[in-house]
Amino acid sequence: MPRFFVDTPLHPHTALTLPDAVVRHLHVRRLTESDSLTLFNGDGAEYPAILRHVGRRTAEVDITAQSVISRESPLPLFLAQGMSSGDRMEFTLQKGVEMGVSVFQPLATQRAVVKLSGDRADKRVTRWQEIVQSACEQCGRNVLPVVRPILSLSAWLDSLAGDTAARLMLSPTGEGRLAALPPPAAAWLLAGPEGGLTDDEETAALQRGFVPLKLGPRILRTETAALAAVAALQARFGDY
Repeated sequence: MPRFFVDTPLHPHTALTLPDAVVRHLHVRRLTESDSLTLFNGDGAEYPAILRHVGRRTAEVDITAQSVISRESPLPLFLAQGMSSGDRMEFTLQKGVEMGVSVFQPLATQRAVVKLSGDRADKRVTRWQEIVQSACEQCGRNVLPVVRPILSLSAWLDSLAGDTAARLMLSPTGEGRLAALPPPAAAWLLAGPEGGLTDDEETAALQRGFVPLKLGPRILRTETAALAAVAALQARFGDY
């Protein structure tokens, strides 16, 4: 059944005028009156609905029920990702949502090709949050993962004071293995951009309690490394 995110309170047995973005998707998917769909707004529930009207620019639905369905991982996973270029960052966000990541922290690191600040940074974060919403529509999650504002690595490390989640850093020179980890209650995963983290950045993370992990003998691309680690953590400690 088609799923659509709407940023508004939802209630069963009520009518709702759909936002423009959803109306455009209705036309792309050729949905018409009396077709069924599912709405969600990130509150942890989904809302089956029936299309009552579809016009060129407007559409209305009757919300028929509310179903509280959790598809969240039992292992809260948080990804701090050095910003990568092109569509790599968007790919990481999209697939990370599908794999169960609940918080994304974009990082401005020394080797990051992408340099963003001010309005450009705000617009990019907004775009990334839209990608997260679309990924939730596809994968069935009813709680929206959060894309946090871009931070420097040092500012982010400072923000972790008091955070009790396990701290794991992907490093080609690391000696730790995921298979040897004790079960974490939650985990931060730190991944560098193209070119990885610098020695100084890795040292700063180590001083804040991060455990350096190596994913086998092969060097992985930035968009591969974080997702491979998330999948391995889910397989070992989550819901895979």
